[in-house]
Amino acid sequence: MTPPLPSAAVHSIRAPEMLSPHRLLTVVLAWLLYLPLVASAMTQPTHEFSLDNGLKVIVREDHRAPVVVSQVWYKVGSSYEPAGLTGVSHMLEHMMFKGSDKVGPGEASRILRELGAEENAFTSADYTAYYQVLARDRLAVALELEADRMASLRLPPEEFERELLVVKEERRLRTDDRPSALAFERFKALAYPSSGYRNPTIGWMSDIERFTVDDLRHWYEAWYAPNNATLVVVGDVRVDEVRALAERYFGPIPARPLAVAKQPVELAEPGERFLKIHVRTQLPSLIMAFNVPSLATSADNPRQIHALRLLAGLLDGGDSARLPTRLERGEELVSGASAWYDAHSRGDSLFVLSASPNVQKGRTLADVEAGLWRELNALRETPPDEAELARVRAQVIAGLVFARDSITHQATTIGQLETVGLSWRLMDEEIEALQAVTPADVQAAAQRFVTRPRMTLAHVLPLETETAR
Repeated sequence: MTPPLPSAAVHSIRAPEMLSPHRLLTVVLAWLLYLPLVASAMTQPTHEFSLDNGLKVIVREDHRAPVVVSQVWYKVGSSYEPAGLTGVSHMLEHMMFKGSDKVGPGEASRILRELGAEENAFTSADYTAYYQVLARDRLAVALELEADRMASLRLPPEEFERELLVVKEERRLRTDDRPSALAFERFKALAYPSSGYRNPTIGWMSDIERFTVDDLRHWYEAWYAPNNATLVVVGDVRVDEVRALAERYFGPIPARPLAVAKQPVELAEPGERFLKIHVRTQLPSLIMAFNVPSLATSADNPRQIHALRLLAGLLDGGDSARLPTRLERGEELVSGASAWYDAHSRGDSLFVLSASPNVQKGRTLADVEAGLWRELNALRETPPDEAELARVRAQVIAGLVFARDSITHQATTIGQLETVGLSWRLMDEEIEALQAVTPADVQAAAQRFVTRPRMTLAHVLPLETETAR
């Protein structure tokens, strides 16, 4: 049995301590690491405007190289999908390359390749996005092609049948034949009891097999409208030239009535849930997750969300974090452990931990579960000291700033924030928000959210364990 969580009522926040010279030096070095990066990350001019048809356009200037990233984001993904149509957003993404009024199947991709452009698309639970990376003087071509398929997509039946086979094979390769992906898919179906986040983005195979061209046509007509999209352009451009191109190519597309898409909100305390999964793996593993809010569903208290982000870093923020230091190298309890949290989803999120027992030392899943709870309870009982939190904060912020050296990452961050109902401005404000998180905030977040009524636990076991029972 794992030790029960102590009641939050018996804990008190300890008084501030004077830092030792060693800890003070650690804090100073951490701040020196990222303060110059913070200043450079917040100087790029960013412009926002909307066309008469409702298309939002965000332009971020970055003139270091004559390159531009163009992305169109639609507010639709697997969390929007009803039962029986899981995976339809992803299937439609594939068909968006199969021709429109101006070009035939695959021709848009050929044109972009000949211009030296990189292009692709991706679908998630919250959005579907299409992008091109190309020379700045070729931006007009990318926008013309993107606007054309927004306005006049064709869905040739013969292309649909071929692409349906591709999607089925993609599901087999990426999920059905990958034990870790298959296990996490099953886990999410239990961890999200009341929202569409339980839907796999690629869809259940039983739904994929029943797709029709009409299903895709209806989905396209329901969601692929300029008033449900955001155009993001980042790179060596000026806002006036992007505005002129957007008006020229996207302006004539009429707005359409949109379906109401409510925010995916979970039960606050669904109750403790347990799942045993047998997959084609050689070693057992454990997945543990807690239902928690995101920035989008915690607008009244964003500090607790940033505290959860740093809590994940304390547990799994490099070799000096608590899980690798204590459970892997110290106790030799696990062969590997991780913690992660997505704060930028459209609805409520999960705080996830995973680990595999060190079977060479005779460790079991029960041992791992107890070890994880020891680390979680430690954070509930005692806040991290200032030096440890400063180190983790510096790592998180440095990671954000370094990632934004890429114009593609900048565009993706802007598009994601806007599409989940937040503002692109948060990407320039979150560094200050992370700086404001205190050790007491981290402890309070652990006490509030790391509880058994919020927990889903899965034991992932080899198939031979099932046959041996």
